[in-house]
Amino acid sequence: MSGKALVGLVEYEMASAEVRAVYDDIMETRKSDWINNFWKVLAHDPVLLKRTWESIKQVMAPGALDPLTKELIYIAVSATNGCEYCTYSHTASARAKGMTEEQFMELLSVVGMAKETNRLANALRPPVDVQFQPND
Repeated sequence: MSGKALVGLVEYEMASAEVRAVYDDIMETRKSDWINNFWKVLAHDPVLLKRTWESIKQVMAPGALDPLTKELIYIAVSATNGCEYCTYSHTASARAKGMTEEQFMELLSVVGMAKETNRLANALRPPVDVQFQPND
């Protein structure tokens, strides 16, 4: 995925007031002084930019899962989906939240195992055990 974006990056200085408002919220929420390239390409569609930011801000906000766990889940899904950008981005974020190299490698081992056993189960189609099904 590394390479040139399919659309240009909308830098802060060139952004509309609507886009700048989202950029400002991103920087304030993340306690950062820069906007990453994912948001800069989404900014070509200010409605999509705002909707995506509002959703991710809500989902990644403190909740029943701690922030590091949420980042680990994001890494797992991104790696499984083959999203290089998201894997890099959320690995950096998880490291900033305290993820160790040991945790990272263990996470990837679990992701790899889950992907392998998922493929086997999908191919072999075993019936789901009654013990795994929710009680009514």
